[in-house]
Amino acid sequence: MHPRKRQRKNASAMKLVGKLVGLFRVAAGLTQAQLAELASVQVETIASIEQGRRSLLPDLARRLDELLGTKGALETAVDNMPEVDLIPAWAEQYMDLEREALALSWFENQVLPGLLQTESYARAVFRSKVPVISTKEIDTQVATRTERQSILHRPVPPTISFIVSEAVLRDRIGGNEVYGEMLCHLLACTALPGITLQIMPLGRHTHAALSGPFILLETPDFQHIGYTETQRGSQLVADPDEVSILAQKYAMLRTQALNTEDSKGLLDRLLGEL
Repeated sequence: MHPRKRQRKNASAMKLVGKLVGLFRVAAGLTQAQLAELASVQVETIASIEQGRRSLLPDLARRLDELLGTKGALETAVDNMPEVDLIPAWAEQYMDLEREALALSWFENQVLPGLLQTESYARAVFRSKVPVISTKEIDTQVATRTERQSILHRPVPPTISFIVSEAVLRDRIGGNEVYGEMLCHLLACTALPGITLQIMPLGRHTHAALSGPFILLETPDFQHIGYTETQRGSQLVADPDEVSILAQKYAMLRTQALNTEDSKGLLDRLLGEL
């Protein structure tokens, strides 16, 4: 299916489910605020779902069915949505969730996590894209990536665990100057409240995430979501069983990676080699 058609289909299905939530809520005599309080979620969450701007995730669908007495109607609707609707393929939806996240767990083995990239490193990453993108588009994407990093400096920042392959830290994307700046920036980030950085060393005999990078996210409503990216797309992972598998992988990765002190020591050594 063409990406634009898939996107329209995704939006239509989300709006349909949102309309159902609104219809059932009104039939139960509840305001959005009242339903949000009963479901232990934010009012904006209910409003966004009803407006078709946010997917209704399976665990919240079950809760709403119980509260609204809808006998599994919402859970059934979510379970039978096409996969592209249940697991949206657009990074913008992930970034909306990232902006409000309580906690993030992030594994990368090819490139630095976007939240840890310097402006010059991000620019070098986007310049490496194939096919080549325009300078204007590079500027826009760098600005967007830099803006995302504001969550690290919130008054109450999220709790974030990063696990990054040592191979990422030995690549010199953008050249030696960009590389040195990147190492200094990573060391500075390790001092920020709520952030831990662990490095997965080279030469391991076992590895819990050979299938590639992924992110686990906890929303303000305490929902747990996964996110993965591939060469040609991205997925939000909402199914509790699939999220659990990613959580198990991440727990194992934390035992396989260097601890935070040894990771900082490796960064110091790499910087000293310049």
